[in-house]
Amino acid sequence: MEPKKIAGALLAALLVRAALAAEPAPVQPLQALPYTPSLNLPSMDRSVEPCEDFYRYSCGGWIRSNPIPADQASWSVYGKLATENLQYLWGILERSAQASDRSPVQQKIGDYYAACMDERSIDAAGLRPLQGALDRIAALATRAELIAAIPGLHRGTPGSFFFDSGTEQDAADATLVIAAIGAGGLGLPDRDYYTRGGRRDVEIRARYAAYITTLMTRSGMDADAAAAAARDVIDIETTLARASLTRVEQRDPHRSYHPMALRRLQALAPAIAWPHYFDVQGAPGLKRLNVSQPAFFEALQRVLTRTPLPALRNYLRFHALTAAAPQLARPFADAHFDFYSHVLRGVEQPPPRWKTCTRGVDRQLGEALGEEFVRRTFSAKTKASVQRMTEQVEAAMRQEIEGLTWMSAPTKAAALAKLAAIRNKIGYPDHWRDYSALEIRRDDYYGNVLRASLFEDRRQWAKLGKPVDRDEWGMTPPTVNAYFDAQLNDINFPAGVLQPPLYDPKGDDAPNYGNTGATIGHELTHAFDDEGRQFDAHGNLRDWWTPADARGFEQRIQCLRDQFAGFVVVDDIHINSKLTSGEDVADLGGTLLGYLAWKMQTAGQSLPDIDGFTPDQRYFIGMAQWACESERPENLRVNALTNPHSPGWARINGIVSNMPEFERAFSCKPGQAMVHRPACRVW
Repeated sequence: MEPKKIAGALLAALLVRAALAAEPAPVQPLQALPYTPSLNLPSMDRSVEPCEDFYRYSCGGWIRSNPIPADQASWSVYGKLATENLQYLWGILERSAQASDRSPVQQKIGDYYAACMDERSIDAAGLRPLQGALDRIAALATRAELIAAIPGLHRGTPGSFFFDSGTEQDAADATLVIAAIGAGGLGLPDRDYYTRGGRRDVEIRARYAAYITTLMTRSGMDADAAAAAARDVIDIETTLARASLTRVEQRDPHRSYHPMALRRLQALAPAIAWPHYFDVQGAPGLKRLNVSQPAFFEALQRVLTRTPLPALRNYLRFHALTAAAPQLARPFADAHFDFYSHVLRGVEQPPPRWKTCTRGVDRQLGEALGEEFVRRTFSAKTKASVQRMTEQVEAAMRQEIEGLTWMSAPTKAAALAKLAAIRNKIGYPDHWRDYSALEIRRDDYYGNVLRASLFEDRRQWAKLGKPVDRDEWGMTPPTVNAYFDAQLNDINFPAGVLQPPLYDPKGDDAPNYGNTGATIGHELTHAFDDEGRQFDAHGNLRDWWTPADARGFEQRIQCLRDQFAGFVVVDDIHINSKLTSGEDVADLGGTLLGYLAWKMQTAGQSLPDIDGFTPDQRYFIGMAQWACESERPENLRVNALTNPHSPGWARINGIVSNMPEFERAFSCKPGQAMVHRPACRVW
């Protein structure tokens, strides 16, 4: 490492440690989480005309009083709640790390956290935890040896080496788990980073090359060899990127489902001995699998057989380094942060260590930590209330489907059958994951990372050929998010997202239904969007729409695509509404369904105005305030390419402008910005 870079790393270390010293004490586990109401008056800017910019009217005060923290790429109501949950988890982990009378679960989460917090030992270890893997890569003397090493790298070394593999629910038979392989092996966030020719794209690739060079240099290469290695890595990744589907193309599930016999894959990419590969992964005797992108594996065959051997070794070395860098000594972690967080997303400084370690436990032992979180924060009353709200949203969806004039009777019958089959998962799993086979040591942080990764890898491959576990969750309980799973046909709301201000047990129904009710509706409509509608009630990839109904649906969602394509994200970059279409349609449908469910909940009640707002106005303000946010320009650029969600302001203004219910609530007039003509409507 160059002397100036050493000095910079030391200065960065001192600054981070100073920041840590200034951090507040952890939130104690039994102390309540901070409370913010679901409709927060100080978050508003009432100087703004609601019919001209409803987002700024609802969120202007929040944006002014909530600058983006230095360790964040963006800041939002969701992000702030996630940080509050993280602080609470921090308190749990501090107690679990220090207590003498710990349960087995508390031992694992406490010791993983304590090992991660031991920065002195991590820095003293330097590159040593990864050195064995790097030495094995360096010793690959022939092309045959290098290709033969890929199965072992996929099994025991974190990183994306050329492609990805695993298990998944069979799209044609949703009761089974099958093996699958797909595109992978890229170091930039998306394939388009390699193919676009704009000034910013060229600059990002140059900065990426500098990052690769830095990691290679810090791992022992001389400067010239490291720069040459960077060119090798980018050349290989560019070839793989050009052969990968775009994110818009991936929205069509048919384009990612290509079941085939293993012998066909062997003919497609014969360089790899695929039976041996799957033996190593834990799937001996595999006969069939899904190859999500066959053209990618044709390109991989060319890469493996035509790329010079030293370049292939450089590629493997870099991907081992970049995957491990965040868990290694400060010079490697700093380099990773500088490119992926600072350059790509504009983040000013790394997060304090407690955040890094708490997130690590949530990622690797999420249900063990989540069990502790749920026990302290999520009541049976809240679960029952959200369940009732979900059933009301589903009843509203049933009414909407039954009343559609553009959908035929056969398609309606199939849609209603799918709706009736949807399962609601609220709060946390019915059965907690068993981590007893995972060894966690207080004095071996990188070893814990490897063992936890291998534990999860084995758990996933052990599903192969078995019935699908329909009770499994894809998010940990403290997560501030929600999702719909098209193949399991279920909606999932972790306990973390059902906290104030997103769900406020102390608040009135209007903003609660505007926020959580609309979010439930959002996830529910994913069952019927341009992706979800291609799966039937059982989760099978099957077209259950008549051709005329399918055309009618596409015509209606095109209205929203056309509107959102006109919105500018940052600079001259517009929303890619072909990418965001599913989420935009879900926002529109979800807001309507939440509104109808709220009307069911309050039917027959005489609702008073509160704080000068009518009940309907409170519904829409509550709906808007979940989306209050600020983003760095760099992060906006990344999201414009990779994020299927539109920016927060578009998710509010673009939605309410299509709703006559909103127009009536705020007495908006034709010609005002929040009145879109023709109004887009699907459900």
